Amino acid sequence: MGLKYIGVSDYGMASTSLQLRRWRKSHIVSKVEGSLIRFSYGDLRHATKNFSEKLGSGSFGSVFKGALPDSTQVAVKKLEGSRQGEKQFQAEVLTLGAIQHINLLRLRGFCCERSQRLLVYEFMPHGSLYSVLFKMDSNIMLSWNMRYRIVLGIARGLAYLHDKCRECIIHCDIKPGNILLDADFKAKVADFGMAKLICRDFNRVLTTMRGQSIISGRRNSTYFEEGSKYHYPSWAAQKVIEGDEKCLLDSRLGGEADLEEVKRASRVACWCVQDAEIDRPTMGQVVQILEGVLEVNVPRIPRSLQLLMEDLISGMYDDVSSVAEHGASTESSQGAYK
Repeated sequence: MGLKYIGVSDYGMASTSLQLRRWRKSHIVSKVEGSLIRFSYGDLRHATKNFSEKLGSGSFGSVFKGALPDSTQVAVKKLEGSRQGEKQFQAEVLTLGAIQHINLLRLRGFCCERSQRLLVYEFMPHGSLYSVLFKMDSNIMLSWNMRYRIVLGIARGLAYLHDKCRECIIHCDIKPGNILLDADFKAKVADFGMAKLICRDFNRVLTTMRGQSIISGRRNSTYFEEGSKYHYPSWAAQKVIEGDEKCLLDSRLGGEADLEEVKRASRVACWCVQDAEIDRPTMGQVVQILEGVLEVNVPRIPRSLQLLMEDLISGMYDDVSSVAEHGASTESSQGAYK
């Protein structure tokens, strides 16, 4: 199979040799703490049955389901458009591999062979938040308690990336498709650090309402009511200002929710997209607000959302995808998994 282990210490490298010998003897992959498995392309082609079961695709590449020799299920991402050399790619991957948090998707290994660049992640049995919320064939109904735990988990994962890593990592693409759910519906933020691996420059960070999707079960898109159209995040922000957060709840919940939690989540979502960066809370503060440690005031409606709504009403843009080209991001099914 041609497996190699990349250790982070002399002790780890010594353990690597022992583990590798054991693997050769038992034909079962064993992890070495603090390191990643380096796979050959043939390893991953075999593990994924020639990349036959596609889990999803996105701007960074496609993801396939696989299984290691010890039957451990994994998700294998084939990166597209990576322009990094082997040494630079390996250095970035090892940095990402050292990042471990309960709410961040764990990187298990990688492949860097000729022009091939692949990442191997732990497999999430419940797929993406997008598929659970929006797919018609989904038989999973998230209770309010489950949704709030997911929101809090996302915030904790992002706070770790911002404040606890050696270098601050800004995700740049938070959306339901990049939030994965484990067997216990614990949130795992995926696709962080991808921009550096692809050598893509995000010199402009776009912000739009994200948290409302899990509250309402609606996409960030244009809705039509009685012949008029509106941008859901703008409408939701207005309801938050009016103190009518209850109307934002997913109708499938039947009103079963902690309204104080709904208020906190809705308000902090609106604060996170304020026009001035100084008005936005840090992710650490977002966590404290969601935990009830910090109080959160009624926010203002961001001017950017007001303008988007006015433009939609005036017919300047045909749909939200057109709006996205002028400064707001849309939700998409494309992400870590579909």
